[in-house]
Amino acid sequence: MSSTEQWTTIIRPRRHLLDIDIREILRYKDLIYLLIRRDFVARYKQTILGPLWYIVQPLLTTIMFTIVFGRIARIPTDGMPHMLFYLSGTVIWNYFSKCLTSTSNTFTGNAGLFGKVYFPRLVIPISVVISNLFQFLVQFILLLGFWVYFWFRGAALSLSWAMLLLPAYVFLAGLMGLGFGLLVSSMTTKYRDLAFLLNFGMQLWMYGTPIVYPLSQVPDRWRLWIELNPMTPIVEGFRKALLGVGTLQDWQLLYIVVFVIVILFAGVIIFNKVEQSFMDTV
Repeated sequence: MSSTEQWTTIIRPRRHLLDIDIREILRYKDLIYLLIRRDFVARYKQTILGPLWYIVQPLLTTIMFTIVFGRIARIPTDGMPHMLFYLSGTVIWNYFSKCLTSTSNTFTGNAGLFGKVYFPRLVIPISVVISNLFQFLVQFILLLGFWVYFWFRGAALSLSWAMLLLPAYVFLAGLMGLGFGLLVSSMTTKYRDLAFLLNFGMQLWMYGTPIVYPLSQVPDRWRLWIELNPMTPIVEGFRKALLGVGTLQDWQLLYIVVFVIVILFAGVIIFNKVEQSFMDTV
């Protein structure tokens, strides 16, 4: 190579766990777009309803919750219509759950791609979180449709400034799903059992979150444990901003912000550590 030649791109091994090049990730924004498109096409290819499953899934879940918990168990919903109460919790939970489960197989599901070409590995989980955001938006529009319907029916609903906080709760749910997903993805490179336990664990976590019941109905002896659930402030805050009902204290807001920062920080560190040698174990 002549002395006048210069490299345009130099790939070096990561030196420390906190070496995160944001500018490098931004340079791969076209790859993020392609990955989002890939996820969308692969998910609904050869299906009859296609993207309509975005609406069908939460709607069927809400109807089931309404019948079982609203009509049979008769669990109060803080004065809100059952359909609206359950759908609001289901929509925000689905976004968090999809972000976590989809990013949890980053290494195992993309080992072939990682072994052939270099790009920042964080691009994969970031694209998943953004891809799931489109699903959330479709379901949120469905939720708004029910909101308007019950408003015309005389439900105690009104527009308020608190609705401006809705994007913040969605953002926190996405980041928390990303953080937990990075942790699980890093651990499943060695311990494949976690992949089998994840779906079961998510079911238990959902019922430990005030989705089919309001926090106000939780007995005092269990209240603190439910409040320490990191998804509780997000679900209750989301409902309070949209419906005007929910139990949310100032310390819970501070708690969830700190928790999300810590879990995301830990997830990125472990992810970067595993990234350096995961091809030897996957």
